[in-house]
Amino acid sequence: MFVHDDEHMFGRIILVSLVAVALWALLARDSDAGGAAGSYRVQSGDTLWSIAASSYRGDPRDGVWKLRNANHLAGSAIAPGQVLRLP
Repeated sequence: MFVHDDEHMFGRIILVSLVAVALWALLARDSDAGGAAGSYRVQSGDTLWSIAASSYRGDPRDGVWKLRNANHLAGSAIAPGQVLRLP
């Protein structure tokens, strides 16, 4: 008799787990950590710092580093009209 009750309990646990995973998958939101890269056309007066500050959350230094690496920049010089890849 106990074996029968244990089988029902195991089935319920599996069912609840599957429903929980399905709800998590439907309601989970993207963190933008792996989002598609965009691009930005440099305007007069722009700097890597100003672009990083407006394009990334947090410390702009991290954004400047990302911009330099993604665009293979040796320094911080950019020119109006230049198109930068935004990782």
